[in-house]
Amino acid sequence: MPGKCVHKGCGKTFADDNEECVYHPGPPVFHEGQKGWKCCKPRVLTFDEFMTIPPCTTGKHSTVDDTPAEEPKATPADAPTLASTSTPAPEPAAPGRAPTAQAPQPPASPAPPEDEDDDPDTPVPDNATCKRKACGVTHKGAPRSDDENCQHHPGAPIFHEGSKGWSCCKRRVLEFDEFLRIPGCKTKSRHLFVGAKKDDGEEKLESVRHDFYQTPDKVMASLYLKKIDKAISKVEFQDKAVDLDLRTSDRKRFQQVVPLFGTIDKAKSEFSVMGTKLELRLVKADGASWPVLRGDEKHTGEIIQMGRAGRA
Repeated sequence: MPGKCVHKGCGKTFADDNEECVYHPGPPVFHEGQKGWKCCKPRVLTFDEFMTIPPCTTGKHSTVDDTPAEEPKATPADAPTLASTSTPAPEPAAPGRAPTAQAPQPPASPAPPEDEDDDPDTPVPDNATCKRKACGVTHKGAPRSDDENCQHHPGAPIFHEGSKGWSCCKRRVLEFDEFLRIPGCKTKSRHLFVGAKKDDGEEKLESVRHDFYQTPDKVMASLYLKKIDKAISKVEFQDKAVDLDLRTSDRKRFQQVVPLFGTIDKAKSEFSVMGTKLELRLVKADGASWPVLRGDEKHTGEIIQMGRAGRA
């Protein structure tokens, strides 16, 4: 029966049940920063690269999603888990001890930086797809206007402990299909089909993708940027921030003072430059739990459990 194919990587509208379909029969796999499909081997680091992995299987279109469900991940007793979003009842204070002060709430996150716009002097090829995340509109050759209504996500995708969402808005879901259907949270008057003209100099990066986990006394953070040149890059720890000037061998540069959610012991904190990322080992100054890494990120209300709490 004609309809829209629901196979992963296809999504075409078909009229013939016998029409050939190229798709991914397996579920998506996200593990330690890598992304791919269970049914084939390619593994990539960025979400944009993941979305361009070519389908690996040829079959027939279908309106029934027969993709196997993602395998549930076992959670050891001491592993970090996402607790309920409701606030737990406080434990009674030990005799003779003052109650522990609650961790301060992070300030409201500023709006994400504006992304680039199309160069008005550059023609847009037919069938070009908007580059903004979650938009997906295709240029059909019609004249451009200022009411194209580009609904998109200006932030980066976040996959953390099973939940999926975007850094620019609060919604979090568990299934990858639900993540793809999260509507854009920002609208611009024009789509981004070709982008602005690039000069031949160094490319300035406004943001890099990050992830983190924590123990009672440390926060381990990863900032994903390939080919960092350690000789000309800078990482300096401050009491509640990290001053970064990361430069790569392929002429990219990420320069920013990253605000942190909590205070750190800058003398004991360390970092390592690896092939695909910068690893930060941040020693907490007060032992409080961090619901987010950056001080300017929105706090979703999720409480991150750090395993078994020590006894007083």
